[in-house]
Amino acid sequence: MCGRYVMARATSDLVSAFAVEQTVGPDVLPSWNVAPTDDVRIVTERYHDDAPVRRLATAKWGLVPVWAKDPKIGARMINARRETLLEKPAFRKAAVKRRALVPADGYYEWEKSPDGKIPTYLYSGTQDPLAFAGLYEFWPDPALPEDHEHKWLLSVTIITTKATDALGHIHDRTPLIIPPDLYADWLDPQLTDGSDVAQLLDAVPEPTLTPRVVSPEVNSVRNDGPQLIEPASA
Repeated sequence: MCGRYVMARATSDLVSAFAVEQTVGPDVLPSWNVAPTDDVRIVTERYHDDAPVRRLATAKWGLVPVWAKDPKIGARMINARRETLLEKPAFRKAAVKRRALVPADGYYEWEKSPDGKIPTYLYSGTQDPLAFAGLYEFWPDPALPEDHEHKWLLSVTIITTKATDALGHIHDRTPLIIPPDLYADWLDPQLTDGSDVAQLLDAVPEPTLTPRVVSPEVNSVRNDGPQLIEPASA
């Protein structure tokens, strides 16, 4: 799964890295311990005046389906399994109509050991941000009038897949990471056929990531700061 990650880059860095044309929503402060239900940055592409526009938006981490009666359901939908997302009622419409990239510097997993769980930070060796595959939804708050600025809640889930042999010993699931050469295909609002989306999912290559054992300080969502990704003391 993906239940905690790092996103410490400035908005201007994300605009450059993802060729963003428009930025919307409140800014999000850098965090070395992003947790479920936090506000996060996502990259989407939607048509405006007959032309696709790539946006950097702010969403709640934990997808709230449009049919949900209570937005609290989002806390249980932080991840969507790559193997079943085209079948699950909560994700199948978003999979063909509302795909996103979720920028990250890296993410945490906890490796099981005889002495307990070992917090591990996984990251890329390049300077570029990672881009988790995501799905997003707009949920209408029935308690608010149609013209209220907060009528529609934007939320997102991160797609996970089976971990490769190289990382499988740390955790059996890992975020699906979209490489830069597939950004445009993944965000393409004209790609709406389920079979085409399935083929695109199959085309995503295995990422090359570096694991680093870090301090148990990351175990608590109350802790934050760049010290969390430093190597653990021996």
